[in-house]
This record gives sequence, structure tokens and C-alpha cells, in this order.
Amino acid sequence: MSRGVVARSLAVLLVLMPLVLIGPVTAFAQYQTGATAADAATPSSQAAAVPEPFGLNTVPMTRGEVVTKWSGVVANIRAEGDILMRCRDDAESCPTAAQKFLAVIADGRAHEGRARYGVINRAINLAIQPMSDLAQWGVPDRWSAPLATLTTGRGDCEDYAIAKYVALREAGVTEDDLRLLIVRDLAAGEDHAVVAARIEEKWIVLDNRRLALVEDVEMPRVLPLFVLDRYGVKRFAPVIADAPDGAPAALNF
Repeated sequence: MSRGVVARSLAVLLVLMPLVLIGPVTAFAQYQTGATAADAATPSSQAAAVPEPFGLNTVPMTRGEVVTKWSGVVANIRAEGDILMRCRDDAESCPTAAQKFLAVIADGRAHEGRARYGVINRAINLAIQPMSDLAQWGVPDRWSAPLATLTTGRGDCEDYAIAKYVALREAGVTEDDLRLLIVRDLAAGEDHAVVAARIEEKWIVLDNRRLALVEDVEMPRVLPLFVLDRYGVKRFAPVIADAPDGAPAALNF
């Protein structure tokens, strides 16, 4: 998104890299012991009530690039919701992209539990051709709502994740059990977006890079950065100095 953003991401990695070999969740836990008592004593009330992916605390964000992008895509999702509602009443005049999305939702609703997640993960992965925002739109990073993505049939990781987030919600998964995550993929050296859905007190990850579902703690070599949901945007603890409004680098595949 910007050079300043990349610099802040690198700062995070420099702080945490000595701990990476023992695993991202353990690394965060060990680093967090150095936080102040005030930081440890004041997690968000919502985070305390609903354990977040990776078992980490979160800090709410009210401004910054991620907040702006998430607010914009949420507004677009609401607008597309009106299209889906009209399609349910008048299928003949329904746009092709909406028909495809409603078919994915219906297939998800026909399954329960983990099978629902697997069906939707597979359907969205196969419906979208991976393409960078720069190649498709001529800009480094653009977040699109599901119908916009399915209209072109192309998108990058956050477009897959947004489509899955909405499809799962429409298929009957409660929003309190859904998260859109931005993590740092240490192996690839880039930021990546996925969806986490909770079932039986475990967070299952839906990733456009694989059809198989994995638990959050089984994701290989990642550092959790941000969590997005119905309440807005939160940053995974610990709080990193000089990054109160941090954002991920342009998200890739």
C-alpha cells in the first residue's frame, strides 16, 4: 500500500524474527510478556468474550488504511445485499454474478458444520482466477465485494476472503463466528488474507491457496496482523511502537 507501511511491517518482523523458529503463536505469546501491565489488563471486552484466532488478544483500531478499506467494502457488501434480495424475488432479472453467488450460498446451506466451510471454500476458489489488483485494475491494492469480484471472475487473496466471508454469513454461519484475517506469510515474504470460521471452539481457515481446511494454529509460518469482522478492525497484540495506524503491504495471492 505504501513504503511506510512496508517499513512498519519490516519493523514487526525484526522484533519477532528471533522467535519465529518456535512458531508464530508461541512467538507472539513470548513477546507479549514484555507488554505493560496496563496493556495486558485492558483487552477489548468483545475479545475477552469471544476468543480470537491464534488465541491472541486484539486491540481495536478506529483509523488507518485497513479501517478505511474495510469500511468501504462493508458498504459495498450492503449494496450488493439489495441485489441478492431482489434476485430472490425475481430470478429472471438477476445478474449472472449474483446467480453464481446465490448458487454457492445455497450449496453451503445444504451442508452443515465443517462440510459447509469446505463446500464454500472450494466453490469460491474455483470461481475466481487469481490476478493482482495491479494487473486487473492498475492500482496496488483494491478490495472488492463478492458480486464485483464474480463479475470479472478475477481477484487476489482479499477478494477471495471477502467473498467467502459473505457467503458463509449468508449460508447461516453467525457473524460472531466469522473473521477475515490478514497475516504475514513468512515463507513467501508477503501479506495474505484468509477467512477464519469457528466451529466447536476451533478456528478453521479458508485459504485461496488450498482446498483443504486447516486450523489457525496449523498455518505454516505466519504472523497474525489484523482481524476484521462485524465490529470493525482490530490489530493482534502485542502493540508495536510506531504502528498505531499500520496497514499491510499490498496483498498478494
